[in-house]
Amino acid sequence: MGEPVISMRGVTAELGSRPVLRGIDLTVHRGEVVALLGANGSGKSTAIRSVIGQVPVSGGEIELFGAPRRRFRDWARVGYVPQRTTAAGGVPATVTEIVSAGRLSRTRFGLFRKADHAAVHRALELVGMADRAKDSVNALSGGQHQRVLIARALVAEPELLIMDEPMAGVDLASQEVLARTLREQVAAGTTVLLVLHELGPLEPLIDRAVVLRDGCVLHDGPPPKAVGQHALPGHDHVHPHDASGAEPIRTGLLS
Repeated sequence: MGEPVISMRGVTAELGSRPVLRGIDLTVHRGEVVALLGANGSGKSTAIRSVIGQVPVSGGEIELFGAPRRRFRDWARVGYVPQRTTAAGGVPATVTEIVSAGRLSRTRFGLFRKADHAAVHRALELVGMADRAKDSVNALSGGQHQRVLIARALVAEPELLIMDEPMAGVDLASQEVLARTLREQVAAGTTVLLVLHELGPLEPLIDRAVVLRDGCVLHDGPPPKAVGQHALPGHDHVHPHDASGAEPIRTGLLS
């Protein structure tokens, strides 16, 4: 198993005065693909946003690449794809402009060289959007917006890719493109932490599933098979590695 890329130990966090994370322990090793699963409000998005510093933690420790997160500065090593939103945030911009913004951390004084332009083109090709490079993002479908956001994260060639529900509300064709893109990144050695409602076409890539409930880790291990298939909502499944008498994981909670 590779060295830890993300390490969360006893992490707690609040939104307003409401506890959202209640002592999360999670380690993601180099080269792993880890899925965070759980019902809405279980703390999945808060957990990954705490990793990148968007949500302050009230207790515990977070490390990135072995360094305390509060002192971590090499953010070019981390690619982040937020929950699907308008790629330009309502500001007129082309597909190329949005993706290029993700490359700035690799440039000197924001000046693009030949290698930077090549990286932008390569990222667009990876997500099947090279033919829309000059188009306004306002003309794109939801699935195409998501591809642009992923290209923006990939263009800096990150070692760690963090994605918040990349498949949510995305058409099947875009899901297949995103799954293929992620396969290529994993094959190249990228470490991946992603929030999912269901594993879907990404199931073969997932090394571990971490199921959250009420800000606590309920399960950390092989993906529960019924969750991966999104089968039999409300049906109870007890897994062989669960302690005797453990509460079963209900797939309906993850939908």
